[in-house]
Amino acid sequence: MSDDEKKANEQSANTEAENIKELGVSNVVEQGKNPRGNIQYLPIVGHIEGHMVASPQHKTTKYEHVLPQLVNSSDNVEIDGLLILLNTVGGDVEAGLAISELIAGLGKPTVSLVIGGGHSIGVPLAVASDYSFIAPSATMTIHPIRMSGLVVGAQQTYDYFEKMQQRVLNFIVNNSKISNDRLTELMTDTSKLVQDVGTILIGEEAVKEGLIDEIGGLSQALDKLYIMIETIKKDKADEENS
Repeated sequence: MSDDEKKANEQSANTEAENIKELGVSNVVEQGKNPRGNIQYLPIVGHIEGHMVASPQHKTTKYEHVLPQLVNSSDNVEIDGLLILLNTVGGDVEAGLAISELIAGLGKPTVSLVIGGGHSIGVPLAVASDYSFIAPSATMTIHPIRMSGLVVGAQQTYDYFEKMQQRVLNFIVNNSKISNDRLTELMTDTSKLVQDVGTILIGEEAVKEGLIDEIGGLSQALDKLYIMIETIKKDKADEENS
């Protein structure tokens, strides 16, 4: 191996290590072509950080990291599908919706897997994919939008809250099998949470409500994504041969 090749390999390894450390992702394309399809892994964990920087004590997913990754996944011809791994407490509503919209419009097969939790704005993130899984022990918390800091007690503030709430509701309903009425009922339930409004769904309950498509783990999520990739490849081949 020449010195240039060694240097290139070292640089690639350093980049790979930095990506894993900072973003939690690896460069799947450089790892070699998988005969079943190249999959990009996108972990969304901890607190979804928006325009305001979260506390250093919080594990965060920064939208300025995730959005460029999604654009790259959509544009890179070497990437055939996207697997989203979710374990989030929620966070910034607009940042979460922005990520969700990009996932929903990626243009390539996408599968999400909720492990641990997919709470609050994590719900739109979970349903944004083409197909969704949830681990049997994973939970999802559905509750109305909350806002911290100074809130002006005027009618305009309540109208703004209602519009934001409806944006989240519409996205979830349009990307899952749950109805708007049932989602609103779960979101405003006062009997499930202590000193709070909303509902916690565990594993199979999320599937029964129509939020998530199926109970499963990593193996099932990967198999589903590979099947989706294979179907698209077959359809393209049939079109070329016709």
